[in-house]
Amino acid sequence: MESKAVQSASRFDLVKWLVVFALIAVGVVGNQYFSAESLLYRVLALVALGLVAAFVALQTDRGRRFATLLKEARVEIRKVVWPTRPELVQTTIIVVVFVLVVALILWGMDSLISWLVAGFIG
Repeated sequence: MESKAVQSASRFDLVKWLVVFALIAVGVVGNQYFSAESLLYRVLALVALGLVAAFVALQTDRGRRFATLLKEARVEIRKVVWPTRPELVQTTIIVVVFVLVVALILWGMDSLISWLVAGFIG
């Protein structure tokens, strides 16, 4: 029984994905066909088609899993402890100083190697 339910859901999912791709294709072709029309109307039509395509895509199994992922990601982002402004400034200064020191070391090594190779070659 379970395999039939999964199989029929996947069959309908295929139809839904075909509808999504058809809506996207209509948007692309319609944008080209109506290129002489106002940009505002074309953008509004593309946004409307995009919203309909997104709604249909969210009705599929993968779409529902994606929506769940977004909800869980939002919950996890709320758990993040963001740095304060002084912490951010201090960390940024440390990174900039470290990058400058490494750049100077690499420049010095490059200059030394260039000088040695120029002396060796002539």
